[in-house]
Amino acid sequence: MKASQIAICTFLVLLLINVQVSMAVTCSPVQLSSCVSAITSSTPPSNLCCSKIKEQRPCLCQYMKNPNLRKFVNTPNARKVANTCGTPFPRC
Repeated sequence: MKASQIAICTFLVLLLINVQVSMAVTCSPVQLSSCVSAITSSTPPSNLCCSKIKEQRPCLCQYMKNPNLRKFVNTPNARKVANTCGTPFPRC
């Protein structure tokens, strides 16, 4: 292989690794604290709430398995907030 081909392959591998790392989500229910008022009342969700729901969407099934979190996450209001934010609930 030529040096230029090795350099291109190395660049592509590093780019691919970087994309995979940036796509990883750290599941933290605290990240959804900006949504509490929207979930517990009829207050519309804030932009921050919507961005956090989109970010934490891969974690929602995990949260629903936790009895302490399920009573907040698996409610009609929580689903309404998610739908308002354009983030449909996953099927778990």
